[in-house]
Amino acid sequence: MKNLHLAHQTAFYSGKVRDVYTISDKWLVMVASDRISAFDVILTKPIPFKGQVLNQIAAYMLHACKDICPNWLIDTPAPNVSIGKKCVPFKIEMVVRASLTGHAWRTYAAGKRTLCGVALPEGMKENDFFPSPIITPSTKASEGHDEDISKEEIIANGLATSAEWDTLSRYALQLFERGQQIANRQSLILADTKYEFGKIGEEIYLMDEIHTPDSSRYFLKEGYEERQAKGERQKQLSKEFVREWLIQNGFMGKEGQEVPNMSPEWIQEISHRYIELYERVIGEKFTPIELSEAETMERIEAAMRNFNV
Repeated sequence: MKNLHLAHQTAFYSGKVRDVYTISDKWLVMVASDRISAFDVILTKPIPFKGQVLNQIAAYMLHACKDICPNWLIDTPAPNVSIGKKCVPFKIEMVVRASLTGHAWRTYAAGKRTLCGVALPEGMKENDFFPSPIITPSTKASEGHDEDISKEEIIANGLATSAEWDTLSRYALQLFERGQQIANRQSLILADTKYEFGKIGEEIYLMDEIHTPDSSRYFLKEGYEERQAKGERQKQLSKEFVREWLIQNGFMGKEGQEVPNMSPEWIQEISHRYIELYERVIGEKFTPIELSEAETMERIEAAMRNFNV
């Protein structure tokens, strides 16, 4: 929905999966598209209802965590639309990991024992849990790949002050603990996730989505320890299965590689997996809602009338 023209619109940005409209340099209208990305590349086909899934999980989680720190969200007038406060973002992502999986495991399997300046214990297997969650930040690239970065590099490069880092890391770990509690109630394990933060004046706000399948990895709690003891693959609900499919088909986002073709059956499978995660995490049946662009505009405009723009 890149063709919206909103009253008092002052800027527009199209990200990997979201289209963001700035209103009066004060508010953001964020439209979660059905686009899907992996390895920092937008894949060739949209995934039905993915935008609604992400938007509604994020809204649920932001509400459930609002006592931990301020967040940007004010209203969700349409299934795939959120409206909230515009923040000045920190150009880093706070990645919190409870287990050795995904990028952390690939780094570990390559023989490295530090990630983002954090020491990794010897003798771990894929999907083993760390003694306590670790923070492995990355840069937030406007284009191209995000890069691993350490706490020391963040402070040295002026991406956050030492005091800001202390607040960001405290918020991230508290949010992760809450996310684990919510997951546990639904017989899931939150294995890792990422958070983005920004500032309004001197106050730090939680931004964007949290605890969604695009930003998080969930294991099925039932049978986790048995599978781990036997060295079997963990059953998980996340976008990792898309990354694994891409790797199997020779794509990791590297120069010269082409995104493999996505069949209609595979696209439908991805959609089903996203909906499954919604229902597992939220604990409610997913209700697909399809609105025309005109209907979405009407809802946005009605919501914005309540704002002082």
